[in-house]
Amino acid sequence: MKVFGFAGYSGSGKTTLIEQLIPRFIARGLKVSLIKHTHHNFDVDQPGKDSYRHRAAGASEVLLTCDHRWVLMHELRGAPEPTLEEQLAMLSPCDLVLVEGFKHTPISKLEVHRPATGKPPIWPENPSVVAVATDAPIDCRLPLLDLNDPDAIVAFILNFLDTPC
Repeated sequence: MKVFGFAGYSGSGKTTLIEQLIPRFIARGLKVSLIKHTHHNFDVDQPGKDSYRHRAAGASEVLLTCDHRWVLMHELRGAPEPTLEEQLAMLSPCDLVLVEGFKHTPISKLEVHRPATGKPPIWPENPSVVAVATDAPIDCRLPLLDLNDPDAIVAFILNFLDTPC
């Protein structure tokens, strides 16, 4: 599996960009998966549902399945968060794993940067950033990509990963 990341401050447009890229990778015949890291607590379950009640009762894992999808919820219960490598090992085989977040993990990544947010770029301090997608001219020694041109971003990523499609 090839792995490529996306980093940037909240509100920079990472999720929107990835949402535009996934169907373009799929149209080129790639099977794509995604790992998203968040610094916030989250829950995909709903209070009152059976699966929620089972987790609340202490189950370490709950696998919820139907004829359209399945999800495995794993409670850490004080254990450390799995590393990106451990998370990648949990995925089914695919061609490309897109990773949103993991800003400081050493994987090649695209910085999504909007100067209008008032946040500084991360590439000067992050050697894993290989290019910057932005919506405004900036001074940068890395390749600059137009944030509003998802086709060019797909082409860059495939070229960077040396993936023929």
